[in-house]
Amino acid sequence: MSLRRAGLALLRQQGAPLVESLSATTQQAQGAVREAVEGCSRGVSTLAVKQRMKSVGNIQKITKAMKMVAASKMRSATAATENSRGIVQPFLRMLGDMPDTQGAKAVFVPVTSDKGLCGGINSTVCKYTRATVKAVRDGAAAADSGEAAPEMMLVVMGEKGRAQLQRDMRDNIYGTVADTNKVKITFPEASAIAEELLKTEYDTARILYNRFVSAINQKPTIATVLSPDALERAAAEGGAMDSYELEGPDRPEMLMDLAEFQLAATLYNSMMENNCSEQSSRMSAMENSTKNAGEMLGKLTLTYNRTRQASITTELIEIISGATALAG
Repeated sequence: MSLRRAGLALLRQQGAPLVESLSATTQQAQGAVREAVEGCSRGVSTLAVKQRMKSVGNIQKITKAMKMVAASKMRSATAATENSRGIVQPFLRMLGDMPDTQGAKAVFVPVTSDKGLCGGINSTVCKYTRATVKAVRDGAAAADSGEAAPEMMLVVMGEKGRAQLQRDMRDNIYGTVADTNKVKITFPEASAIAEELLKTEYDTARILYNRFVSAINQKPTIATVLSPDALERAAAEGGAMDSYELEGPDRPEMLMDLAEFQLAATLYNSMMENNCSEQSSRMSAMENSTKNAGEMLGKLTLTYNRTRQASITTELIEIISGATALAG
């Protein structure tokens, strides 16, 4: 009991100095932790900027390589596209272009790409497809012939077009054709797709694609192809075919072969035109991306140098302040 009282008395006498020493020790520890955290934050900030500079530099290398690949593909595709135009031009001179032709069943074939990173050519084709479908529907309603509304069907070429059009036109999609650009586009491939289109028994087929004009200009185009029956009616009503004599008992068969070959030729030309437009648009997009990556890398480099310089300046100030305090 006496020992306990003696210990309490001693604690009362030395309590204040002990508390003060503990408080000073705690403050010193907090200061050391604060300095360590500030140094780590400066290091982490510099490291984050350096990592981002590295990632932007890698992206710039990728976009530059993609631009060179697209430019090489565009050069080879341009010659093939010019040759494919020689197939469809005689049809335009002989049959003309009849975009306002109406029928009981209308098929729309938007030609898009399977891959992205090629600008807005796919969005443009999808936008024109929606507008064309609406125009044909409104034209049939304005005619008010008493017949049923025409049936609208979509045969989408390319995964990018399917992904966009299925959002609001899912019920109108009849089929999708993909992976047509994995290998070189050939006329037999276009003929096989045209044969599947003939199974829809369409009256009018409208093919929507991007026509290649130059490396920086692609023009949305609509090519109209009539069925053999619609072509027979158009020939009977007169038009561009009036300057040609079509006689003989095999006239319907000849018009059927002509309509089928026109569909295959037009589809082949549209695939070639859109492929060339895709490569040229990708080349322009990758060129812009490379330029933007270079500008971003310059800004990050400036930020990194400023951060590193500020860190070095802060450390020098601390060293000088400490030396001054010791000297004083």
